[in-house]
Amino acid sequence: MRAVIQRVSRASVDVNGEIVGSIEIGLLVLVGFVKNDSDDVLRWMARKIISLRVFEDPEGKMNLDLETVGGRILVVSQFTLYGDCRKGKRPSFDRSAPPILAEALYNRFVEVLREEAPFEIETGVFQAHMNVSLVNDGPVTLVLEKEAT
Repeated sequence: MRAVIQRVSRASVDVNGEIVGSIEIGLLVLVGFVKNDSDDVLRWMARKIISLRVFEDPEGKMNLDLETVGGRILVVSQFTLYGDCRKGKRPSFDRSAPPILAEALYNRFVEVLREEAPFEIETGVFQAHMNVSLVNDGPVTLVLEKEAT
């Protein structure tokens, strides 16, 4: 599983002109899955993201987590995170989980986040064409990856 995490002052997802998910301060989390991702991987990733201390304290150090700053998470599925552009001119998505499996993994990841987080979790729409808008605060962007063992 791979996640691109952006600290935002606001973010939203629009599908066909309708806002389906939005947050103010928090984390926009773009997630992609591979075929062998397990529940352990999803749970590790959810806990890691929830507990990241990427918000600034009064001294300007990244020392505060989402709960402390009153933030939320907006999760958006993005299979292109596993696009391989090393050969040719068109990305290969061989490592990405197939759509049926990816949807199950995405839904389970959101479920785990909601179980673990003491705040709201917003989402995009799986496999929809989404317009994602955000104001990256910092900018702060992190990439997390966890492979099944």
